Amino acid sequence: DAVITPSRNSCGLTGAVRKVAVGAAELVPYVQVTNLARTIRMLQENGVFVIGLAGEAESDLFESTESGSLAIVMGNEAKGMRRLTREHCDQLIKIPMAGAVESLNVSVATGICLFHFANLRQA
Repeated sequence: DAVITPSRNSCGLTGAVRKVAVGAAELVPYVQVTNLARTIRMLQENGVFVIGLAGEAESDLFESTESGSLAIVMGNEAKGMRRLTREHCDQLIKIPMAGAVESLNVSVATGICLFHFANLRQA
């Protein structure tokens, strides 16, 4: 398990991030990379299935039953994933939304995805 972020345009492990993480920042490795697309390819070459979260995806989270080695790619809240990053994902999924709400913030969406895939691993 690890959190991987691009070295550019991400905030890093600031004091505020550590506080919000409530101790998890000390337990989960945090890696910043200069080329996210290359990192995704490397993960795939090592047997990791890469799922990207995208609001326009046709499949939804609950249709995804991947329980092996997995990387979940989250875009930023304003623009989502970059095109090249999206193209490197093995699958794109969305979180089904009800009502007028069209999106969630990245931390909430990440929590929902992690909960779903953790449950699949335990099943």
